[in-house]
Amino acid sequence: MPLADLKVLRRIRAAAQGRDFTSQERETLARIKPSRTYPRPKPSLRPYEGSIALLPLAQFYTRDIPDLRTPAGTDLLQVLWCPFDHPPKSYMPKTVLFWRSEAEVTNVLTAPPEPPAVQYQGYLPEPCLLLPEQITEYPHPSVLSPDILSLLDDWGRWEAAGDVVDSRYASYPAEFYRINLCVAPGWKVGGWASWGLTDPIPQSCPTCDTEMNPLLTIPSAEWGSSDRGWIPCELREPAIPTRGGEPRLDQPAAIQIGRGYKQQLYVCPASPEHPHTELMQ
Repeated sequence: MPLADLKVLRRIRAAAQGRDFTSQERETLARIKPSRTYPRPKPSLRPYEGSIALLPLAQFYTRDIPDLRTPAGTDLLQVLWCPFDHPPKSYMPKTVLFWRSEAEVTNVLTAPPEPPAVQYQGYLPEPCLLLPEQITEYPHPSVLSPDILSLLDDWGRWEAAGDVVDSRYASYPAEFYRINLCVAPGWKVGGWASWGLTDPIPQSCPTCDTEMNPLLTIPSAEWGSSDRGWIPCELREPAIPTRGGEPRLDQPAAIQIGRGYKQQLYVCPASPEHPHTELMQ
């Protein structure tokens, strides 16, 4: 989709929250997204000549995230991505990491270059502010030993923890761990990896073969219907429903990976300067 059309689409939907579209808005939407016809025509694709500008995805400072391990002389991580799939290896945006020194960033572009189009609407990040909060989480059940899993399935041990455990989980205590304690959903720097689309897959550094660590989780949503306990207290009040395609409280960046998955970035603990890897989960 042309980037200019997508921005107009989002702007119209945001302006029309709580009211019907005007006739002019309907005409514009019909031009940008005409009604589907069946059989659907095969899209006409042609190679794009020239370079494609990357889109800014996220920016992190070590002053906000002290645990962020950066190369010597840097205190800032900027993550950009190409808003197109890169088959056959990757069916999600390809990311690029820039480790920089905040003091050396002097010429800030007020209007950075943009690509002419994006492959999917969910590949255009909506500008929003990240408010880092340090939390405690635990490993995904699929990487725990059978002995630990049996302990998690013992309701008596959970009862000994007191009122912090919801009694509704008495019949399936291990679910309390899976939903409320392990692998926090949402945007996350570091922490434990999320699994589910596949079994755990060790990530090895392509340069030195060292086992890599999770760097960043890019989710399609901040939370889901089964893990609402992770919703920040200030966002638990009912909100006005949004129109399709518009950012919601659980999708402030309006990003979607695949059919609602996560994109995980891994870095080498031996050297953050080694190439990073990407994984969809």
